[in-house]
Amino acid sequence: MGLEESLQVLKQFWGFDSFRPLQDEVVLSVLDGKDTLALMPTGGGKSLTYQVPALVKDGICLVVSPLIALMKDQVEQLQRRGIKALAIHSGMSRHEISVALDNCVFGGVRLLYLSPERIATELFRVRVQDMNVNLIAVDEAHCISQWGYDFRPSYLQLSNLRSLLPEAPVLALTATATPEVCEDIQDRLEFRSRHLLKQSFERPNLIYEVRKTDDKAGDLLGFLREHPGSGVLYTRSRQKCREIALWLREKGIKAGYYHAGLKQERRDEEQSAWQKGEVRVIVATNAFGMGIDKPDVRFVLHVDLPDHPEAYFQEAGRAGRDGLDARAVLYVGPSDAARALQRIDQGFPDIPFIRKVYAALGNFLQVPVGSGKGQSFDFEFGSFLSRYRFQAMQAHAALSVLEQEGYLTLTEAFHNPTRIMFAVGRDELYRVQVSQGDLDAFVKLLLRTYTGLFSQYVRIDEYTLAKRAGIPVDRIREYLLLLAKRHLIHYIPRKDMPLITYAEERLEEKSLLIAPGPYHFRKSRFEKRLGEMIRYAEGEEHCRSRFLLTYLGQSRAPRCGRCDVCAAGKGDSPGSADDLDEAIRRELTSRSQPVGDLLDRLGGSAPLILEHLEALEALGWVRRDAAMNLIWTGA
Repeated sequence: MGLEESLQVLKQFWGFDSFRPLQDEVVLSVLDGKDTLALMPTGGGKSLTYQVPALVKDGICLVVSPLIALMKDQVEQLQRRGIKALAIHSGMSRHEISVALDNCVFGGVRLLYLSPERIATELFRVRVQDMNVNLIAVDEAHCISQWGYDFRPSYLQLSNLRSLLPEAPVLALTATATPEVCEDIQDRLEFRSRHLLKQSFERPNLIYEVRKTDDKAGDLLGFLREHPGSGVLYTRSRQKCREIALWLREKGIKAGYYHAGLKQERRDEEQSAWQKGEVRVIVATNAFGMGIDKPDVRFVLHVDLPDHPEAYFQEAGRAGRDGLDARAVLYVGPSDAARALQRIDQGFPDIPFIRKVYAALGNFLQVPVGSGKGQSFDFEFGSFLSRYRFQAMQAHAALSVLEQEGYLTLTEAFHNPTRIMFAVGRDELYRVQVSQGDLDAFVKLLLRTYTGLFSQYVRIDEYTLAKRAGIPVDRIREYLLLLAKRHLIHYIPRKDMPLITYAEERLEEKSLLIAPGPYHFRKSRFEKRLGEMIRYAEGEEHCRSRFLLTYLGQSRAPRCGRCDVCAAGKGDSPGSADDLDEAIRRELTSRSQPVGDLLDRLGGSAPLILEHLEALEALGWVRRDAAMNLIWTGA
């Protein structure tokens, strides 16, 4: 197995003659059986690095991802290409999951996508040992690191998966990770040896700009009138999404809006209209963008500060994937930094309030104390807020803390279509059709429209069936209910609702333990990353591209020569940051030393050196020992 077989699979199923940069290296590493961490920027084609090996090798590839909507999208894309793939997640019934796992053991499935909390279930742990697993692919791998920006305790279950499947290599994938996060990922996933493959994050065609303004609306409108093409405008508020989009329409600019609070059908419509070019600008929260591959995005605009540079880099990186010039513009108002700092306390409410939300949640979902482990519940967030008079942002933050502490998982609303599966065999079904003529025509309609109904749950669309049968959609639902009532089908109706899954039994409020140490550690990490984002937005001393690349661990990052800082002739001159980096490395490699001694030995601008040291500490390249002396540790 090697590059030739991989290229054949790539051509057969995807129609490509060659891999993108780094893809081939990752594929060959996986085929060689090496544990591999791959850093590939947004749009770099991460999914092919495990999908191709999964088809080259015998067996099945397990793909762990926290994003249910993205899992479902990838499974549908693979199935359209004729590749057998399935997904299991919290939105499925136990019987549905059991049937899917049986198909993975006996049905020739090549890729199984699963959410991380599924790994801990006894059902999965028993069945996975009967599978011929050729690879464990971990998407969004930064979620396993407490040093990362999106830590999820459910990812820690992956070490148990390694113990169940000791021979299967691991491929960890992420778009953004600092050096310390990369080290932590490999430790947490118990890599047999360190192996990091990374692509340069540099995007020469992407022009970064920060626009400081007292009139965001006016500047925004001026930009859109001056710069043609399609784009995304990010804001933090669902309400502002709608307001900005309607305002843009009033100004003659075709705009749509997208956020997690919209029904799935509406989100699909908005996204499709933007991708087809029917609307020029889509105004969105960060719920928009995952899995979107629109190459001709000419600009990504932000009117609110993101929480951290990782998020900004990933969202801005959705522009210019076709290699042509594109712009990433951040609009900054006089009070933006102060408002952003308020998120620290909003995002980390006090522990008594978190306990109060936890107790209210159990009562709302009617989960008795001592039960609920592994169970999923539909969660109407608006009704929850109304009943207990919680403020939305604080309540959501409390639920996020409970998720980070490992008590539950909260899945944002996603479209879960109707699924059915015949509960009887073909012979029994034929007898029913003969004896119960009222169902014969409908059963034939199902069999003509969908395949696989006897061996697995199949997604169906009531509106498609109604159109084919020439009857109202409500009549279709009546037939489905009748078939289920007569025990002829397993029937799971469609729904669009967030899910709460209890990772542990519900505890009494007083027994809920939130350790102050880890909680305050996460808070301080959030504060530090937000501080770096503010430094990016307010500073005019460093090339924008170099700032982001250095933050993400790309040493000796070049000046772009095109951002607002470079264009104005401000900031660091070519080579100066590299020279300072090398001087600090040389001094601290020879011996640890206090900050004052280092400043004396280096000379030059003390504020500049201190700022650079702070950045190197944030990257994990410099740390302090017990005596607070500086030590060089990386790059």
